[in-house]
Amino acid sequence: MATNTTDRSLKTTIMTFKVVELLKAREGAGVTEVADELGIAPSTAHNHLSTLEAQQYVVKEGDTYHLGLRFIGLGNFVRTRKQGFGKAEHYTTVLSEESECRSIFTAEEHGRGVYIHTAPGKHGVWTQSTVGKRIYLHSTASGKAILAHMPRERVEEIVEQVGLPRETEQTIDDQADLFAELETIRERGYATNVEEQIEGVRAIGAPVLQPDGSVFGALSVAGPSNRMKGDRFDELTEILLGIANELELSIALS
Repeated sequence: MATNTTDRSLKTTIMTFKVVELLKAREGAGVTEVADELGIAPSTAHNHLSTLEAQQYVVKEGDTYHLGLRFIGLGNFVRTRKQGFGKAEHYTTVLSEESECRSIFTAEEHGRGVYIHTAPGKHGVWTQSTVGKRIYLHSTASGKAILAHMPRERVEEIVEQVGLPRETEQTIDDQADLFAELETIRERGYATNVEEQIEGVRAIGAPVLQPDGSVFGALSVAGPSNRMKGDRFDELTEILLGIANELELSIALS
């Protein structure tokens, strides 16, 4: 009996989070839409939405439910939970100013990359990098910079868990190829993304290591492919590596 009750509680909790994710993805939804999308009865959808609304995590506008402002407090707490995350915000901004490119600080969690801080840069015409966005590590410059400084066993776990899905024709989808590239990244100190996540966009990523040598996250710059080549590429790489090193020193001295 206790086991059945526990199972029901777990299923209810999981469904509540699915409702939250759906409201985020759809930028709001009604009871019928939630029920149809998640394959549950309208009454069940209404119960989840009403409970979230009662706890002030959801607001109702007409017949549409939206995520509430209470999530802002949770998000801000998560972004500052680790001291280094606060320092990374400053250096992400500095990187965008010096490179004039969209700059991002990424950390790994549950086998995916998460954008912790972003800054647009003077020429940051690409606007898809939003705080909290979850990305695949193997198809991004910051993600590969992180993977390159993880133990091989952990990388294998992530590949087993997440896979190597192709996002463009350039995405690495073979494990042997991935490990070969990670070795190259360790040798030269930075990673590249040549239209592997989004066609027409290139990026350079540098790891941010902790004093014990473990990887804390990665800084990256991204922009249109026609601007990320030749002397400009070399210039951006130098700027990126310098600022990543400054962030590492700041973390080590804190």
